[in-house]
Amino acid sequence: MAPHVFSSTVEPPLLRLAGDAGGRHRRTFRPCLVTSPGRESQALSDDFDFQEGVNSVKAMLHQNQKDKREVVANIDHLKRLCIDHYFQDEIDEAMTTCLDLVHSDDLLDATLSLRLVREAGYDVSADEVLRKFADVNGDYSLDHSKDTKGLLSLQDISNLNMGEESLYKAKEFSRKHLASAIQHLEPNLGRYVQQSLDHPYHVSLMQYKARHHLSYMQSLSSTNIGMQELAVAEFQLNKLLNQREMQEIKRWWMGLGLAQEIPATRDQLLKWYMFPLTVVDGQAFSRYRIETTKIISLISIVDDIFDVVATQEEVSRFTEAIQMWDLAAADSLPSYMRSCYSALYTITNEIADLVEREHGLYPMDQLKKAWATLFDAFLVESKWLSANQVPSLDDYLSNGVITTGAPLALLHLFFMAGHDPSTAGSANLNSGHIPPIMSCPSKILRLWDDMGSAKHASKEGLDGSYKNLYLKENPGGDAEGHMLGLIKREWEELNRECFSRRSYPSILNQFSLNFARMVTQFGYDDEQKRPIVEDYVKTLLF
Repeated sequence: MAPHVFSSTVEPPLLRLAGDAGGRHRRTFRPCLVTSPGRESQALSDDFDFQEGVNSVKAMLHQNQKDKREVVANIDHLKRLCIDHYFQDEIDEAMTTCLDLVHSDDLLDATLSLRLVREAGYDVSADEVLRKFADVNGDYSLDHSKDTKGLLSLQDISNLNMGEESLYKAKEFSRKHLASAIQHLEPNLGRYVQQSLDHPYHVSLMQYKARHHLSYMQSLSSTNIGMQELAVAEFQLNKLLNQREMQEIKRWWMGLGLAQEIPATRDQLLKWYMFPLTVVDGQAFSRYRIETTKIISLISIVDDIFDVVATQEEVSRFTEAIQMWDLAAADSLPSYMRSCYSALYTITNEIADLVEREHGLYPMDQLKKAWATLFDAFLVESKWLSANQVPSLDDYLSNGVITTGAPLALLHLFFMAGHDPSTAGSANLNSGHIPPIMSCPSKILRLWDDMGSAKHASKEGLDGSYKNLYLKENPGGDAEGHMLGLIKREWEELNRECFSRRSYPSILNQFSLNFARMVTQFGYDDEQKRPIVEDYVKTLLF
């Protein structure tokens, strides 16, 4: 039989990417190890005092306020080491210095300051700041082609593009000259430049990049040892907490029993945990990572039911029962569906209760409607398959954004953080109007994953992705080029949402950006493997 144009044999993209709930850290930390790329493990003193470490770095920051370049460099180190949350007051105070340096004639000073103020929410035009480094045609002067650190900073700010022409040219110029310079650089700097090109700033996960930045700092004798020690201690504290979270998730999953009742379902706890682990940074959000993992596991189970377990008639009845949101509505369903319904119903109610206790919001109405929206989207895909129907590109992408599972997972997460995303503007998650803070990362996920799954599908004789639908509508067209253009557009829209409009609290922006970073960084290689995922898991858990 010829392969279907639309196939449901592939799991949702969100599922392919893969202790103390309060998150308070102990005052005294022992022992503390770090493994830096290409270096031996190093040990901190067994009696390293975490709070004293924070105080020591704060004292250093206050002592070095006269040298503007050093002030800005220290803030950059804090952010790259992912310990900036302990020094928000000091970072806020440093913004005055950044706003001064943004007008500097030095490429590094201007671009680094521009990036820091943009990340802090200041409205500063990149085109105006960078004009002085270009000629009348807007092309960057070759005088800057040997300024390696300036080029690195120019490359960094180019990824925070909100549609500015100067930043398109900045990316092209900096990447070209950095790539040609690597072989001539000192080895440690050369490795750092290569890593920066392979995993660019802003579009890659900062937790992943932090250890590479730490390794580079360790190669420089003049860098602050206190920052390095604090970063190592923070890293190990987070690893211990992540291990406890994983153990709690395992206990919950074993007690749920769905793997035994639905043998076809995937039992992939680590893969499910990867989403909250990478998207939700911070010890204070431990409980949210655990609960979000539960939601993702249920998305996986429901997808399995639609794909490989139930008949078309059964999934239609399952969808109707979810729309009613009443356990009694599941009485006529098969036993495995009733068990899934009960778990989904119970966990969603528990999260709604948690949100009410912690934030005074009760999001049950929004959450149950969002589940119904996901079921509807799965049912649409199922009907396309059963009827051998080829959807239009627009219909496929609109529905495909929902079937990633990302909008549903993000909605639960945003509510757990105490914020209702539907209160900003006229967003209505259940009428198809998903706000950009949720739709942009979801669409990036759908498009990135479809490029990977299409390669995989072609090897197996399957055919079901945006890429293949595009080629059917545009024979001989550049499908991947078109999809990469759409992804770039979504990144720019997400940047506008997070850095210009700022419609939502910064924590929601961070969740959304981390989601898009996770997708962008954890792409497929030519063998359909995600080596970075394996490396990242080892870093954070083992």
